[in-house]
Amino acid sequence: MLKLWFLIGIFFLLSACGYKPSSHYSKNIITQKVYTEVEVSLSDPENAVLVKDALNRALYTRLKSQSSKKEDAGSSLKVSYKSIHFVPLQYNRNGYVVYYQANISLKFIFEKGKTKEERSIVGRYEFPIRPSAIISNDLRFKAIEQGSVKALDEFISYISAKGLLQHGK
Repeated sequence: MLKLWFLIGIFFLLSACGYKPSSHYSKNIITQKVYTEVEVSLSDPENAVLVKDALNRALYTRLKSQSSKKEDAGSSLKVSYKSIHFVPLQYNRNGYVVYYQANISLKFIFEKGKTKEERSIVGRYEFPIRPSAIISNDLRFKAIEQGSVKALDEFISYISAKGLLQHGK
């Protein structure tokens, strides 16, 4: 019973103070239909597919926006893959790396009408690996995808903050 009253109290506290999720403010900037483009890196072309899939999933799950044709879209988001680095984080007692961090550097260019936002963001993803093993393609692809999602989340947060500032004007 005490938990129920606690949850009701939290609900009233959050609703009374005018709390709105960040996705509410990002809708002031990002439209329902978004043209997405991912620049393909000639040195690592398969990463473009991973980044594009992560971008479309993130837009839909976080903002309920959908990727569309350029002529149908109200805004556009271009992502270019800059680099990826795998950094060893932890070694076992024999000196083998057992934990890595993937640093995926992406450049975002968002346009809506005359508004243009550019931002470079590094998405990080940590993952374990068996001692004396190499990073398999599956682990590498998962690290690139998850790091890209984290970078996209950070960019969406940035856009949300911009939406909040515009909403306040």
